[in-house]
Amino acid sequence: MPKLRGEAFWRETLRSAHYVVAPMVDQSELAWRLLSRRHGAQLCYTPMLHAQVFLRDANYRRENLYGEACPEDRPLIVQFCANDPEVFVQAALLAQDYCDAIDLNLGCPQMIAKRGHYGAFLQEEWDLLQRMILLANEKLSVPITCKIRVFPEIDKTVKYAQMLEKAGCQLLTVHGRTKEQKGPLAGVASWEHIQAVRKAVSIPVFANGNIQCLSDVEECIRKTGVHGVMSAEGNLHNPALFEGRNPLVWEMAEEYLEIVQKYPCPLSYVRAHLFKLWHHTLQVYQQLREELAKVKTLEGIVDVNRELKLRCQEEIANQKEGEKPKEGLPFFHWICQPYIRPGPKERCKENGASGTEKGVRGKRALEEEEDGNSELLSKNKQKKKLRNPNKSFDPSLKPKYAKCDQCGNPKGNKCVFNMCRGCCKKRAFRETADCPGHGLLFKTKYEKSLSWQSSQRVIQNPEISRRGDVDVGEAAVLKEAGDGAV
Repeated sequence: MPKLRGEAFWRETLRSAHYVVAPMVDQSELAWRLLSRRHGAQLCYTPMLHAQVFLRDANYRRENLYGEACPEDRPLIVQFCANDPEVFVQAALLAQDYCDAIDLNLGCPQMIAKRGHYGAFLQEEWDLLQRMILLANEKLSVPITCKIRVFPEIDKTVKYAQMLEKAGCQLLTVHGRTKEQKGPLAGVASWEHIQAVRKAVSIPVFANGNIQCLSDVEECIRKTGVHGVMSAEGNLHNPALFEGRNPLVWEMAEEYLEIVQKYPCPLSYVRAHLFKLWHHTLQVYQQLREELAKVKTLEGIVDVNRELKLRCQEEIANQKEGEKPKEGLPFFHWICQPYIRPGPKERCKENGASGTEKGVRGKRALEEEEDGNSELLSKNKQKKKLRNPNKSFDPSLKPKYAKCDQCGNPKGNKCVFNMCRGCCKKRAFRETADCPGHGLLFKTKYEKSLSWQSSQRVIQNPEISRRGDVDVGEAAVLKEAGDGAV
């Protein structure tokens, strides 16, 4: 059967999917995908897989794809991060029989993607991307798709999308944020960029960004003209988002935990999902939040979930008529609802006012700590204080380190080059030198190696030592060997 392309691929293989669950690292695993499909999702992506690891590690393949075969879990797109055409295609060839398409991640903005040189940090390397997609389009039996972030300029974003389409991309997901828009700086996604891309290409386009409820999905499709809408955080807080419902949190949590019993996944994934589902309730019941963080078994997580349910049901029973949700929430905390991530200013206000009153400060305010007052310390630092009551977190008491001449990191106190260990190692290797301060003995080991080689020659051919016609180079090596033996 010939490989379907563009609109035909979206209509027939993807069954004209409008509601899409995003690829989420450690979060869009099989159990969560099945829960989402039961509640309106029409297409799901796997978590982002690392092409290099997938290619070399059979266990990684089994844990992330091969061991998860499930007829209900289709259509399915497998997403890879990669920066090498051959590695990407070889990994995709191993995955293509287990999915309906292969997606290249060009949207991850995280620091790990910057260090690994993949995701959104490839968006300026158009020649490399063309080669990757051209080769994949030629070698794979399933279509190749891409997920991208936008450039600040609409024109450049459009040219970028057209380049990917020309190279062979059969479906494009556009996240309407730049790679700098992440975490507390995420801001609002630009549907204007997405609309411009949709008008400029002939392949199907999915939109990603600003999706918190079904009305957002409908508005996005109406304004941008896209074929489908992808949700990540909205789906994590309310798996029934695509049904247009806001169910009770424990209903979704219990259903998810039942699926996990049948299709197991790492406990860290389960814990993370319950933290998202119960997000607003865990702000009320901090002790149960601590228990959920510490529990070591799936049964323990089920117990915490049951206790949260009982607390909420008790609260509902004692609820007064006409009582409204607190903290400005649209619904009571035991109902699935979106989480609006605070911006930097709002976060500063939270850390400066409410955080101090409660005795726990937000992560971003930790650098403001001036002394060892436990009321102003993070929970992690409070635990350290318990283990060592004399410990101080006053930044003025921190030791001042001399900086490496090369990179600015703290240098080794006894380094002969006045460098940190990393820079010292490179220089010592390049110059075949020693640095006793860092325990680097390249020169010593090299001389020992020469000495050993020369001694081996003498052992193998004793006549060398009695012949007078030994060449100058061998004589020098033998002399070094003799000197070293003294």
